[in-house]
Amino acid sequence: METTYLKQYSPSLGRDMECKLYGHAGRPVLFIPCQDGRFFDFENFHMADTWSPWIESGEVIVCAIDTMDAETWSDQTKDPGNRICRYEAWIRYITDEVVPMLREFVNDRNGWTGYPGILVFGCSLGATHAANLYFRRPDLFDSLLALSGIYTAEYGFDHYMDDLVYQNSPVHYLANMPSDHPYIALYNQKKAVICTGQGPWEMPDSTRRLHSILNNKGISAWVDYWGYDCSHDWYWWYRQVEYFVPYLLGKN
Repeated sequence: METTYLKQYSPSLGRDMECKLYGHAGRPVLFIPCQDGRFFDFENFHMADTWSPWIESGEVIVCAIDTMDAETWSDQTKDPGNRICRYEAWIRYITDEVVPMLREFVNDRNGWTGYPGILVFGCSLGATHAANLYFRRPDLFDSLLALSGIYTAEYGFDHYMDDLVYQNSPVHYLANMPSDHPYIALYNQKKAVICTGQGPWEMPDSTRRLHSILNNKGISAWVDYWGYDCSHDWYWWYRQVEYFVPYLLGKN
């Protein structure tokens, strides 16, 4: 498997950021690690092995990045206003820095021109961030794979709410999205998979809450609930990737 390691200064975050790309050709995939995770979790937790059939065959190039959870969603001892500002800076880092880099990398490897849409993927809190990116920026992300996520910013910010928290909480901003908002038509041209188990450590009620909002707004997504044996763990996420990725890549 071809890999490329990058360490670059981020103007949005004011610090060096690391990432690793897996693959030699294919469409772009952005991997968001689990809570407090690092880019190398994609490899160390063997998710790269699960994706290897599509990476090795030249169907996808996966870019694994770092989270900023330790400074944002996780550290609830700090001021929530400052934490959400830092999180928004991380969102800008992704949309303004990672996305152009990934598009350029993929275009170069494939001999493409233009701006390929990106499949954004995450598990646990990574799924939360992935869904937020997809629903906030359907102009950049054309597919979503969100496994075992929590879709409200209440998880990281409790009862604190300001404009930035609101715009990073899918169950809030989607619930208030006008029925004629142009993003709804964009969502319905794309593929989104949102899946949760119902076993140990899972929180399926968050997915049910999001599912209800999507149905009410007429937003297309494949929302799937796995059984009571399906726990919040890598073993199940591997199985879910194997199950859903062929659909997201247009194979069924």
